[in-house]
Amino acid sequence: MNRSEILFLYDASWTNPNGDPVDENKPRIDEETGRNIVTDVRLKRTIRDYLHEYRGKEIFVREISDDEGIIQDAKHRAEDFLWENGEKVSKSNLKLAEMKRLIQENLLRECIDVRLFGGTIPVEKSSKEKSSITLTGPVQFQMGQSLHRVKLEYIKGTGAFASGDKQTRKTFREEYVVPYSLIAFYGVINEKAAEHTHMTEEDVALLLEGLWNGTKNLISRSKVGQQPRLLLRVVYREDCFHIGELNRLIRFHTEKAEEEVRHVSDGTLDLSLLLEKLAEERDKIQEVQYRFDSQMNLSHNLLEELNRLGIKTQELIY
Repeated sequence: MNRSEILFLYDASWTNPNGDPVDENKPRIDEETGRNIVTDVRLKRTIRDYLHEYRGKEIFVREISDDEGIIQDAKHRAEDFLWENGEKVSKSNLKLAEMKRLIQENLLRECIDVRLFGGTIPVEKSSKEKSSITLTGPVQFQMGQSLHRVKLEYIKGTGAFASGDKQTRKTFREEYVVPYSLIAFYGVINEKAAEHTHMTEEDVALLLEGLWNGTKNLISRSKVGQQPRLLLRVVYREDCFHIGELNRLIRFHTEKAEEEVRHVSDGTLDLSLLLEKLAEERDKIQEVQYRFDSQMNLSHNLLEELNRLGIKTQELIY
């Protein structure tokens, strides 16, 4: 496993990419820059849901409820992995340290999201004997940000049902959306942390697939229509080296006022700074994996430029 960096762009039209529960679930906005913000937690949720629902992979972080609708907490979820040689083990027969060892071994073997993103897993033998397992994930993303200022729109509509018994008026539905937001995420894959969580290249391939296809498969009303636009993975030859902040080496240029952009074709993604940096560090780059949407206008022919620099490329095909 070599160190690598990820640059992922997707867009959202007339949706709420990531509501803020402490602010009326409005789309998150950086008040200083006017740019839309999406948390890394939201992005990881997209990946997790895709890997579990579409690829049948086990994940640790998912909602599980019993017949009465009681949602499982984290420590009971951890005990789902308290087994040995295919047999469930009672925690009353184990010391706390043995519980932690068994749970960690099984989590890393079974759960791809723990191998990718790590986690802090509570372990409780009794009310007096508690501990936790902390695993640093080799894949870490910064918060995503739109590449332009966005506008916040308030929409009020009529619901289908009355607000209560014997009412003659229907309820009102209220929501906030962004008319358009082109969002960039930057991430790093750390080779040393990958050793600790036993993450494999197959796991990374599924991660990239989850970024692209998971975004396309978001079908909730607030997320439908989000489209992946660009995905790059820069794989390095050397340990402990990466360029850093690839998202700050791209620009979205448009002749419109930034808040008036409504589609990715309303502007051009300028790759000049990114290509300059890749050229500068090309001897340290093993390969660049890529996929981009044909509707996105790029300032350069990415594949031709990478070939001209002598950088090996691999198209990601899904």
